[in-house]
Amino acid sequence: MKPLTIFTEVIGVVFVILAGLYLFTPAHSLPSFLPGFDPNLDKIHYKHGVGSLVVGVALLAYAWSASRKKG
Repeated sequence: MKPLTIFTEVIGVVFVILAGLYLFTPAHSLPSFLPGFDPNLDKIHYKHGVGSLVVGVALLAYAWSASRKKG
């Protein structure tokens, strides 16, 4: 397996996990190093979550297509 494929798989999984974190955690409960953290805000960042999910799925699709045997 190529290093680029492994890298895109790992980053894709990280983005999917991050999407779950954004979609199910209020802004005041997010880790402070993530964009969107606000200790006084009780809303969920749906746009951050959907964006992370799209990027994660795209990276995983690329890794899958790159890892397929050619011919």
